[in-house]
Amino acid sequence: MRVLITGAHGQVGAELMRLAPAGFDVRGLGSAQLDISDAVQVARTMHELQPQLIINAAAYTAVDKAENDSGRAYAVNRDGVGLLARAAEQSGIPLLHISTDYVFRGDSRAPYTEDDATAPSGVYGASKLAGEQALAEHCSRYITLRTSWVFGATGNNFVKTMLRLGTERPTLGVVADQRGGPTASASIARALWHMAQRYTVDGDLPWGIYHYSGAPACSWHDFAVAIFEQAQQLGLLATRPQISAITTADYPTPARRPANSVLDCSKLQHAFGIPQPDWRLDLHALLNALRST
Repeated sequence: MRVLITGAHGQVGAELMRLAPAGFDVRGLGSAQLDISDAVQVARTMHELQPQLIINAAAYTAVDKAENDSGRAYAVNRDGVGLLARAAEQSGIPLLHISTDYVFRGDSRAPYTEDDATAPSGVYGASKLAGEQALAEHCSRYITLRTSWVFGATGNNFVKTMLRLGTERPTLGVVADQRGGPTASASIARALWHMAQRYTVDGDLPWGIYHYSGAPACSWHDFAVAIFEQAQQLGLLATRPQISAITTADYPTPARRPANSVLDCSKLQHAFGIPQPDWRLDLHALLNALRST
């Protein structure tokens, strides 16, 4: 089966390329090769590659920058997804798409289910939600996989930022009143490939929206503590910085973050048998890989 992966050079896209199972003819295109917001490029790519499945890992993910760059955020996260959705429908093929926990306001005390009301607080979340809606409107066979707090070897993410700051500063303040589920890009890629493999066997999937994030739920402060503990154990840091717990108000950002973006992932487990990954194990695997480079 020929699979088109968009955003192939990003955090998840790179892992989709690296972890592609045998039996797939994988064609990965980065943003320089395919701008999904360009209708001409999308049409040409579909004509030339004739994919049988699309996995969309392309996205505008600069959360704070999006507040002043809404045009580009919506162009990629809404319009680009809409173009891919139309192209997939016209070709009679499915589209697997990655979305975000930021589609929720974050004021719920319980983990968010797929049926909970969406109410994004910033441009990034709003543009991603608009992409979800465009996909549902224009494509009959799709999966939207909402995930959170993505980290991995490629690109910028919280783990790499903490490692850098840990070598530069003896003390750090990290937000402790935002909770979510750190999710390794490699785990997201494996989940998507699991779906793709099932599709090749069954010719169908239980389409719709699913949640997938790492467990257990934690705060950014908890996540940072674990990063530094494991990094020191593995020899990536000689000493750990002192980490103080701060509030969101102590660290203002252009975009408002959800206070609670913990996702209920039970629907995915029931439908696909994919359990939540333990982010602590995935973190250890990533730090081990970084130590070897």
